[in-house]
Amino acid sequence: MPEHQRTIPYSDEELLSVGSQRTFSGVSLREIAFPLGGIGTGCVSLGGRGEPRDWEIFNRPNMGFRPQFTFASLRAETARDGVVCKVLESRLLPPFSASFGSGCNCGEGFPHMQSNTFRGEYPFAWLQFQDEGMPLEASLEAFNPFIPLNDFDSSLPVAVLIYRLSNPTHEPARAMLCWTLENVVGYAGSGDANRREWGGNRSRFRAESGLSGFFMDSTKHPADSHRHGSLALAALWDDVTYTGDIGGAGGFSTGHVFWDCLTERGRFDNVDMAEPTRDGQTGICALGMKAELAPGGSAEVPMLLTWHFPNFLKYWDRAEPGRKPQWRNYYATRFDDAWEVAAYVAENLVRLRAETMTYHDALFGSTLPACALDAASSQTSTLKSPTVLRLEDGTFYGFEGCGQTWGCCEGSCTHVWNYQQALPFLFPALERSMRTTDYRYNLREEDGRMCFRLALPPGTSDWEFHAAADGQLGGVIKTCRDWLLCGDDGWLVEIWPRVKKALAYAWQQWDADRDGVAEGIQHNTYDIEFQGPNPLVGAFYMGALRAAEQMARYLGEDGDADEYRALFERGSATMDQELFNGEYYVQKYDPAKAKTEQFGDGCLSDQMLGQWLAAICDLGYLFRPENVRSALLSVFEQNWRPSLAEHPNPQRIYALNDEAGLLMCSWPRGNRPLIPTHYCDEVWTGIEYQVASHLIMEGFVREGLAIVKGARDRHDGHRRNPWDEFECGSHYARAMSSWGLIIALSGYFYSAPGELMRFDPKVHADDFRTFWSNAAAWGTFSQRVGAEQAEVRLQVLAGSQDLQTLRLRLGERFGDASAVMKREGEGFPCSTVSDGEWLDVRLDGGLTIREGQTLTVRLAR
Repeated sequence: MPEHQRTIPYSDEELLSVGSQRTFSGVSLREIAFPLGGIGTGCVSLGGRGEPRDWEIFNRPNMGFRPQFTFASLRAETARDGVVCKVLESRLLPPFSASFGSGCNCGEGFPHMQSNTFRGEYPFAWLQFQDEGMPLEASLEAFNPFIPLNDFDSSLPVAVLIYRLSNPTHEPARAMLCWTLENVVGYAGSGDANRREWGGNRSRFRAESGLSGFFMDSTKHPADSHRHGSLALAALWDDVTYTGDIGGAGGFSTGHVFWDCLTERGRFDNVDMAEPTRDGQTGICALGMKAELAPGGSAEVPMLLTWHFPNFLKYWDRAEPGRKPQWRNYYATRFDDAWEVAAYVAENLVRLRAETMTYHDALFGSTLPACALDAASSQTSTLKSPTVLRLEDGTFYGFEGCGQTWGCCEGSCTHVWNYQQALPFLFPALERSMRTTDYRYNLREEDGRMCFRLALPPGTSDWEFHAAADGQLGGVIKTCRDWLLCGDDGWLVEIWPRVKKALAYAWQQWDADRDGVAEGIQHNTYDIEFQGPNPLVGAFYMGALRAAEQMARYLGEDGDADEYRALFERGSATMDQELFNGEYYVQKYDPAKAKTEQFGDGCLSDQMLGQWLAAICDLGYLFRPENVRSALLSVFEQNWRPSLAEHPNPQRIYALNDEAGLLMCSWPRGNRPLIPTHYCDEVWTGIEYQVASHLIMEGFVREGLAIVKGARDRHDGHRRNPWDEFECGSHYARAMSSWGLIIALSGYFYSAPGELMRFDPKVHADDFRTFWSNAAAWGTFSQRVGAEQAEVRLQVLAGSQDLQTLRLRLGERFGDASAVMKREGEGFPCSTVSDGEWLDVRLDGGLTIREGQTLTVRLAR
C-alpha cells in the first residue's frame, strides 16, 4: 500500500456535511442551463436568471437557440404604486459587447427584476425573484416528471413551470403573469437559415377542461416531414387574456405593441391569429393569466410548455437530402400532437408532481454528503437532454454527448456507456433495451465480434473496424448487473447465447492462447488500440469471466461455468504477478510493435474500472484485495491534483488554473513515452466519479469525496453549468457514473434471483438514510444504531418488493442479537445469521413489501 502523501484541502465538514444543495446568485447564474423535458424528447433549458434558453426540441441538439420574443413578464397594479411591469427574469449579466448594439430579441431592453436566486435539486429548480420596485413577490418552481421505473411519464415532452405570486402589501393588487412565444414550427434546429421554411404557421387559442392556451402548428409541412410538428403553451387557469399574434409592422413595432398592451391596457385583444402566416414568416402569441390578490394573498399559476415533433431525421447520414433515413419518436406513438400532451399532463399534474417529489424527497432526504448528492442528481439531467433518443418501439439510444447542433459520436457507444449507472438503477427496462438491441444488431454471427456503435435504423450497420475490448467485455458484466436487478429469467435465457458468443470472441482476438490474459489489439475508450496485457482491458476480461460464470451456473451450464472460472483464476494470478508493480497495475507491451500512444509504466486512473463494475454486481475481487486497494490509492495519490495551475496540458482542456482534477494518467516512476497514451493529460468527470465511488467502496471515503468536491466546485454556475458536464460534447453520458456514488456510499446491492438486499453505509452509519432502487421497486432505507439496540427500516415508495434476506454490516456489533421484524405492525418470523462481519436477517418463506409499506427490523443484544 502506498504511503498517504496527498494532502486533502477540504475539511470533514466540507466533505461529509448533509444539507440542502447550493443556491446560486449573481454571476453564478450565468452558465446555468437546467434541462426540462422527457427521456428521448429533447428539452428546453431554464437559465439561471429565469430565461428559457437552449430550445433543443427539434430532434437534434440546438444549444444557444431561443425563439424570438419568448419570455415571461409580470404586471402588478396597486393603488399606491400604480402599474409596475417587469420581465420575469433577473437583469442581464455582462459582457454587453455588441458592435451594432444588442437587440431586444427577447425583451432584453425592457425592465427586469433586479435579482434572483436559483436552487436546483434535479429534477426540480426553484427561483426566487427580488425587486424593490415590484409590489408583488414572485417565485418559480420548474420541473419535469422524473419517476423511477415509470419511463412513460418520465418521457413526456413537457416543461412544467409553476409561478407563485404573493401580495405582501396591505392593499389589494391586480396581477397578470404573461408569456410570449414565437411559433417555431417548421424550424428544424440547425440555424437561422431554416426560418425560410416557415409559413402556414397558426397559433390558435383553446380553453377546455381547465386548460387555457395556444396550440401552434403549420400547414406548410406534410405529416411525414421532419419539420412537421406542434407546440402548446397553456396554463391551468381560467381568467386569461390572449392574442394569437402580437402583430406590428416589422422592425421594432412588435415590442412597442406588446409593451403597450402590458403596461397601458393590461390585456390583449382575445383573438386568434387572423390567418396562417405567409411563406417565410411566423407569428408571436401572448397569453396572460390575471389574478386579484387580497392583502397577504397569493396565487399559484401552473404553466405547461409541450412539444410534438414526431419525425426524427437522421441528419448526420451521408445520403442526399430527401433520402436520409427517418423514423417516429416514441412519444409520437402515444400522443397525436402537443395539445394532447398538455391535456394529459394537466389531467395528471397533481400525481406527476407528487410522484416526482416523492423521488426527490427520498433522494435529497438522505444522509449522504451534499456534494455526492449534487454530483449524482445533477447528471441524471443528461437523460432529459438531446444526448438521448427513444426509438419508435421505446428502445433507448444515446449519443456520447452533444455538439452545438449535432449529436456527438453516435451509437450508444458501449465503451462510454460502460461507466454510467443512472439508467440501470432508475429506469432498468430502458437499460435492458440497450443490451437487447446491442446483442441483436451489433453481434456478428460468424465469430461474435461486436460493433461498439449501434447504427440507425437498427440493423443497417456496415461497420468494419476493431471490436472495442472494454465495450464488448463490459457488456457481459452489464448483462449480469441488469439481470440481477430485474430477475427476469426469460430475458436472460433469450440473450444468453449471444452473450456467450461475445465472450468467446475474446479467445480469437484478445486471448488466443486462453491463458486468461488479454494480449491482442485492444481498441478501447481512449480511441486507440492498447497492445499487450494491461489492467483496463484485463479487469474487464476478469469481470466478464466472473459474470459469465455466475450466469452460466444459474442456468445449469456448469461445464461452461467451470471453464470461465478456470480462465479467471489463471488470468487473475498472472496479472497480479506480472502487471502489479507493488503500487498499481501497469501495461506490458512490445515497443517495436506499438511505438506510440501506450501507457506502459503509467498509472492509469480507470485501471480498475472492470473491478468497480464487478463490485456493483457483488462478483467479488478480481485480483488480490490488497492490490486493488493499493492501485486505487495510487491513482488518488499520483493523479489527483488539488490545483492544476502548474499542470502542462497540450490536449483538450476540461479543468485548469487553480481547479482540482484527476488526470487520466501519470508516470510516477518515469518512462513516460514521447507520445503517451491518448488523453492522458485531460480530466474527465466520468472517470473522476468512477474512481471516487470505487475509493469509497474500499473505505477511502475522504479521498473519494475530495475528487467529487473538486469536480463539482468546477461547475459553479460562473465557470461551467452545474447541469452539464462535458467531454466529447455537452451532457456527456460517461458523467452519469456519478450515480455510482449513491451505490458506494450506501453499500447497496440487490439480487432479484436471490431476493437479497444489502446495505453497508460508508458515512453516518449510526444514523443513516438513503435512496435505493431496482427493477421492481424503489424507496428508502434507514438505520439507527445504538450500543445495545438497532432499528432498520426499509420503505417501499413505489412498486412491490419481494425479499428473503436483508444483509447488514452489523455482524460485529449485533452478531448474536435477537431480531423482531414487522411490516406495518404485522409481525413476521425471521432469523439471523452472522459471520462476524455481516448480519443476515432471513425471512422464513420471504415476504412482499408493497407500495407505501415499511419493513422494520429491531435488533437487541
